[in-house]
Amino acid sequence: MTTLWTISNLDHQTSDGFVYQVHWQATAVDGEHSDFIVNTCSWSDGTPTVDYADLTQEQVLGWIWANGVDKDVTEAALAAQIAEQKAPKTARGLPWSAP
Repeated sequence: MTTLWTISNLDHQTSDGFVYQVHWQATAVDGEHSDFIVNTCSWSDGTPTVDYADLTQEQVLGWIWANGVDKDVTEAALAAQIAEQKAPKTARGLPWSAP
């Protein structure tokens, strides 16, 4: 299974470039099975401080992992979701043909 972490958007103040909220997504793929988690991470005014124009995705991902988004727990949740796709514990349907 591979997991791709991406930043989809940054909410920032136009006056000083301060990033106060990050929108992120983690997508896991295992063969024909895939799933994703989308969420946000926020900070109080003043931290972290890096010039907006100098930010990289890797840097912002480091921020979210250091500030409450547990990378291992998120990836384990994705692995569990894919395991459920591969061997579902529940199903939906009818044992006969619907008209």
